[in-house]
Amino acid sequence: MNNLCDTIDVRVKTRYLADHSAPAENRYVFAYDITIRNNGNDSAQLLSRHWIITDGDGKTQEVRGSGVVGEQPVIDADDEYSYSSGTLMTTVVGSMQGSFTMRTPEGEEFEAIIAPFGLAVPGVVH
Repeated sequence: MNNLCDTIDVRVKTRYLADHSAPAENRYVFAYDITIRNNGNDSAQLLSRHWIITDGDGKTQEVRGSGVVGEQPVIDADDEYSYSSGTLMTTVVGSMQGSFTMRTPEGEEFEAIIAPFGLAVPGVVH
């Protein structure tokens, strides 16, 4: 049997929101689009999220909360769920990583890992 955390695949796409940013005030806004794919044989419900956000100066911020964008979706086997959110940084580059707490229909909870991904204002990283 597969390890439950291996049944969930999390993909991320990021973009810099120049219209919402104010570089003169060290305010850089990034959006991220998350797609959570359930490659398992059973449905899984997303219960909560845990993010570790690190700016370009190495300062970290942790965010924990129930669900995502106000929802605790049940993702059926061989299906996916997508949502968009964002974060504010005080540096032109940073990164995010974390996990989603998931629950099987039998009530077993497990962590779906979100691999580190970068946030960068276009043109600042070569």
